[in-house]
Amino acid sequence: MRKEALRRLSVFTAAVLAVSALTACGGQQSGSSGTEAGGTATAAGTAAAETTAASGELTKIIVGASPAPHAEILNAAKEILAQKGYELQVMEYVDYIQPNLALESGDLDANYFQHLPYLESFNEENGTDLVSAAAIHYEPFGIYAGKTASLDALADGAVVAVPNDTSNEARALLLLEAQGLIKLKEGADLTVTKNDIVENPKNLELYEVEAAQIPRVIEDVDIAVINGNYAIEAGFKVADALAVEDSESIAATTYGNVIAVRNGEENNPAVQALIEALKSDEVKKFMEDTYEGAVVPLF
Repeated sequence: MRKEALRRLSVFTAAVLAVSALTACGGQQSGSSGTEAGGTATAAGTAAAETTAASGELTKIIVGASPAPHAEILNAAKEILAQKGYELQVMEYVDYIQPNLALESGDLDANYFQHLPYLESFNEENGTDLVSAAAIHYEPFGIYAGKTASLDALADGAVVAVPNDTSNEARALLLLEAQGLIKLKEGADLTVTKNDIVENPKNLELYEVEAAQIPRVIEDVDIAVINGNYAIEAGFKVADALAVEDSESIAATTYGNVIAVRNGEENNPAVQALIEALKSDEVKKFMEDTYEGAVVPLF
């Protein structure tokens, strides 16, 4: 009997050791998911992230964003990303320059605040190599009342605040032209500047301001053309705008807000997981319910 008991104990011990060895291998694979998330997208990388999620260990992904709506939208996607194995850390920026510089330097894994024309212009002017991984939503530009309550009431020489960066100023000029306030040269596109104005019947004075600062100066100008995200932050509603970009306009079809990454990292598993989370039904509903037309999903 004693020999039989010892034999059974030996078999049990061997089984325990075998299970322990298998568990150790699984733990090693799970721990490697963070490294794989920094490389190219593969099925193995996705599987590693899922293993990480199952083990409760999350791989951190750091994304820069403007406070509204981008940071708010990202926060709405946090739980979905956690289920995919990633802990989302949102870094908020109040300008259009620092989040791109931080991404280029490697301090961020991605950013979410800008449209493609601005990104391309930034690359050209700053020697950066950032690309779009996906377009997520569109924010209609709007003209908002300052000292003057309507476009019809604009006096000769009225002052109009517009963004001072190249791509957004062109967008503002196209919107002003669509309202009949100015006329641009024939064939005007997203590269136009104030020098391309060929008719200005009301002698409007363009006051060029950093996009983020326009809501702060609106009381000092007659009207202001404001980026969608800064309008949201300042409490303006699309329904209150004097004019809004048409959904079929060149701007609407061009200025989708993108997830930007360093060139070559578009298919990084973490970036792809971020995009999938942002394009989920849950986040789409959040956009539609929260912003009431100020943020339009592109999926």
